[in-house]
Amino acid sequence: MASSMGAEKTVMVGGAAMYPSRNIVQNAVNSKDHTTLVAAVKAAGLVDTLSGPGPFTVFAPTNEAFAKLPAGAVEGLLKPENKPALAKVLTYHVVAGRLTGADLAARVKAGGGKAVLKTVEGENLTVMAMGGGLVVHDAKHGASKVTIADVNQSNGVIHVVDTVLMP
Repeated sequence: MASSMGAEKTVMVGGAAMYPSRNIVQNAVNSKDHTTLVAAVKAAGLVDTLSGPGPFTVFAPTNEAFAKLPAGAVEGLLKPENKPALAKVLTYHVVAGRLTGADLAARVKAGGGKAVLKTVEGENLTVMAMGGGLVVHDAKHGASKVTIADVNQSNGVIHVVDTVLMP
């Protein structure tokens, strides 16, 4: 809770407080649930981009989400020769602009049950309301549930998701 002393309203992710005054990368490196994502962002050369002014909306897969991928997939993507493919997968989780959970829900409602978002990678994600929450559908018909919404950052907002989205 914000106090009269000016403390920031934080959200706990991966056992660490996420501070709205820090950027996406500065916060993500502290989440024990996002070590694979952070390693991937570094390997793809996206640290400077996601530390930049944005704003960005990031659907951030947890380590468990990456563990759902076929055996060897993560290791393969992290190899230097696969940097373009890794960057494609990661930028598919990023949408330009700051879209809160309420913004996404409003777009879903206005869209008659779904909202189509253009990713930084260039392809679309489809957001739908399901079970009182939001589910993001990818180009390969995969679905990822938003498990923690509205983790505010200085340069955008993160929504933690339980499955890696594939372009």
